[in-house]
Amino acid sequence: MTETFSIRRQVEFNHCDAAGIVFYPRYFEMISSLTERFFSDALDFSWASIGLSEGYGTPMGNIEVRFHAPSQLEDWLDLSLQLERIGRSSATFLITCACEGAPRFTCKATVVYANIKTGGSEPWPETPRAKMSRYLTASSQNERQD
Repeated sequence: MTETFSIRRQVEFNHCDAAGIVFYPRYFEMISSLTERFFSDALDFSWASIGLSEGYGTPMGNIEVRFHAPSQLEDWLDLSLQLERIGRSSATFLITCACEGAPRFTCKATVVYANIKTGGSEPWPETPRAKMSRYLTASSQNERQD
């Protein structure tokens, strides 16, 4: 059974434009926060530990976002993450954001496990890769993961 990683955030004044709705770049900050919490909380593979002590990171390689409805000041947002695929050195996340069950955005984001000094990709270490597989969607589990 596929696991889903989720966090809940309230829309704050600093997320909003003058109309009181979330300014769309703030959603990208929320996506970053969700992926950071996923690596730290679900995989025990925090950005601080891999970046500061080991010299690796997970930069964004590609991101596609579809906005469905605006979010307003003080809305509670539920952000969830599953994996579409795990490659040799990349992973593609399927991210959803909803407020009281109503979709606010959907996102497909690919991160790359990379050496910060060289800028080149590296294969995922075995332990976080194994933990990530619990979050693969059911349809992805039936496909070959390169």
